Amino acid sequence: MIYITFLLSVQEADKAVEGGLFDFNATLPLMALQFLLLTVILNLLFYKPVSFILDERDEYIKNSLTTASSSLLKANELIKKHEKELATSRRQAQEIIKKSQQEAQQMVSIKVKEAQQEAEKLIAEAYEQLNIQKEKALRTLEMQVDTLSEKIKIKLLQS
Repeated sequence: MIYITFLLSVQEADKAVEGGLFDFNATLPLMALQFLLLTVILNLLFYKPVSFILDERDEYIKNSLTTASSSLLKANELIKKHEKELATSRRQAQEIIKKSQQEAQQMVSIKVKEAQQEAEKLIAEAYEQLNIQKEKALRTLEMQVDTLSEKIKIKLLQS
């Protein structure tokens, strides 16, 4: 019995030596095949769809950035165009205002000149009428002086 137990213990020792850390039997190629099969399955079921989705997302982001940058460029061009138009409009408005002020100034000058001429005309007419009245007054005074002097002369001669 000792022999059997010894034989069993030797067989167990052989098994222990065989089942070591690096045991190269049929399980190693099977594990390699299993790893390769799992890699192919994962590649087909997971990595390719995920990478396809990521590629689509990258393409969408690139397109969005391109569209946004072109829109920004267009917006900047429109802003510059409108700023130029606004500057032109402001210049034109200032020119119109300046022209209107000049026209108004000319109209005021003309009206002032007309008023001065009218005033001078009125003054000249008033002066002329005063001269006419003065002449009439002098004539009547002369006549009165003549009549008075005749009366004085007659009275002096009579006395």
